[in-house]
Amino acid sequence: MLTLPIATAKKAVRLSALPREARDTLFLLAVIAVIVLPQVGHLPWWCTALTGLILLWRGSLAVNSQPLPSRWWRAGLLALTLAATAFTHRTLVGQDAGVTLVVVLLALKTLELRARRDAFVVFFLGFFAMLTNFFYSQSLLTALAMLVALLGLLTALVNAHMPVGRPPLMQSARMAARMALLGAPIMLALFVLFPRMSPLWGTPSDTMSGRTGLSNSMRVGAVAELALDDGIAARVVFDGDQVPRQTDLYFRGPVLANFDGREWTALAPYQQLRLPANLRVQGQPVRYQITLEPSQRPWLLTLDAAPNPPEAPGMAQPRQTPDLQWLVERPARELLRYRAESYPRFRSGPLERVPGLAMFTQLPPDSNPRTQALAAELRADPRTAGGSNTAALVRLALERLRTGGYSYTLEPGEYGQHTADEFWFDRKAGFCEHIASAFVVLMRAAGVPSRIVTGFQGGERNPVDEVWTLRNSDAHAWAEVWQAGEGWVRVDPTAAISPERIGAFQRLAAPQGVLAGAFNAVNPTLVQHVRAAWEAVNNGWNQWVLNYTQGRQLDLLKDIGFSAPSLQDLVMLLLGLLIVASLAGALWALWERRRQDPWLRLLSNARARLARSGLSLPDSAPPREIARQVRQRFGAPAQADAVRDIGDWLLRLERQRYDAHAEQGLAALRSEFSRLRWPR
Repeated sequence: MLTLPIATAKKAVRLSALPREARDTLFLLAVIAVIVLPQVGHLPWWCTALTGLILLWRGSLAVNSQPLPSRWWRAGLLALTLAATAFTHRTLVGQDAGVTLVVVLLALKTLELRARRDAFVVFFLGFFAMLTNFFYSQSLLTALAMLVALLGLLTALVNAHMPVGRPPLMQSARMAARMALLGAPIMLALFVLFPRMSPLWGTPSDTMSGRTGLSNSMRVGAVAELALDDGIAARVVFDGDQVPRQTDLYFRGPVLANFDGREWTALAPYQQLRLPANLRVQGQPVRYQITLEPSQRPWLLTLDAAPNPPEAPGMAQPRQTPDLQWLVERPARELLRYRAESYPRFRSGPLERVPGLAMFTQLPPDSNPRTQALAAELRADPRTAGGSNTAALVRLALERLRTGGYSYTLEPGEYGQHTADEFWFDRKAGFCEHIASAFVVLMRAAGVPSRIVTGFQGGERNPVDEVWTLRNSDAHAWAEVWQAGEGWVRVDPTAAISPERIGAFQRLAAPQGVLAGAFNAVNPTLVQHVRAAWEAVNNGWNQWVLNYTQGRQLDLLKDIGFSAPSLQDLVMLLLGLLIVASLAGALWALWERRRQDPWLRLLSNARARLARSGLSLPDSAPPREIARQVRQRFGAPAQADAVRDIGDWLLRLERQRYDAHAEQGLAALRSEFSRLRWPR
């Protein structure tokens, strides 16, 4: 029963008994592990394994007081790192390859950690490696983790400047925290006023293959099982009480019309120009603000349909494609916030059949023969008037989905060549892309112009801050069919199979882990409240920190009195604040200097003057000891008078400090000090 506590106590005693060098090394290795840990998911597996092994090796050497490996070991590991990086990334330059090299080189540098100079190199490499975490995530959790790492590095840096004795790490940590607090006002001023530039490094592209989310193409049936990605794609704040019904929350993304039998893609720009948008809106508009997470895509999500371009300070004018999607010039590599205005009641496209609609009835030859036969049956149904009644064709297809035993699932398995045939007649199961694709193929086979629209549907209102959250699991695909006299009309075939997928009903949920499932079973309401509170905090971080753009900087200048602010005004204000801060620091240093004990300052001046004459003395030496050292060192007869005067002055200086009845004051001693002759 007592084995584990005793072993733990012995281990603690052993760690406390380690030499200071070993203790400081172990602390630094722990800080490096904290820096690298958040990047494990982005690093190659071999990089994580090699870094961990090197840190464990270096820790073992420190604990056992063993010598560091030879340069041949380090050269071999370096060569292995370069070869593995080149093999993994096909290059040694660029963001991903550079981060991989920095992480491994940081670990390798600990293998030659002998002198304080080597420690400083590790510190600065650690600071750089810490910043590389923000290439992959700028979330609040990442920022908090890097704050801990920053305090750890500062603690190690302070500790390295304490060469005497065995100072407690807590003492160094307190000093590091004090330094961080003193630097916080300068950091805040730089954050607020330093001109916001485009990032020097791009962020890596993110493929949505095999996960819920939005993409610019849709390959049907290639994914056997879809993993729910609960990550946040966007946040929406509606003005006032203008929130549409949740079943009407369709946020438009890429529109897909080209089909090769397996994959849907968007039309080429020259093809889109054949069919103008001809957008017609009705009713009252809905105004809202969207905060779009980095998507590496050039599209702007808007609620269907937005006739006017979204607005954001500093954002170039977006352009709208003929299929009503809004695009910007560059992919969204950072958080983007913009305002938009949409009309939930709208129609678009031509009212009469025109040649440009022929693109939306095309199918690959000899594809999905059973679906084409089903389309012929629908056209022959009297209710469709020989296939000319598009609304009747749509109703019959949706009725088949509702009553034919079809189901919505995230695990349909991989489909074969004829995806629509397999869905309609064999599997009868799939997620929204299978359903929308099979529906559009059926409509096209029946001669109805149709296309697939991808985007997001629904969302979740956060009760803490009333912000609507769109997750990657809300990504959706629906259809638009063309009807004479109406234009493009939205049809969501998934709603016919699974109404709970649309709107405020129960969504399919990803399987939970044992711990999360047990906790959720005990108190699901608490879990929801904690999640809502955390997301509200994250939203505040996004709005006030990540989305602090150049436009908001210039708005700040307007608020403090600049009529037409520019970047030059911003730079001048920042320089002015830095000058004021520098002057304040200089005045504080002068005040500190004057606040110092004048007696100690006079003694320090005497010690410094003797050091220039070649006599170095410890700071702890009292005046009487200094006088004795002067007589021993400068005993030449030619300097006897000067040595006697210096000795007498030092003894009177000591008497002035400790004798309450000393006749000579400090001002007289200071004046006499300037007249002393110093030996050479």
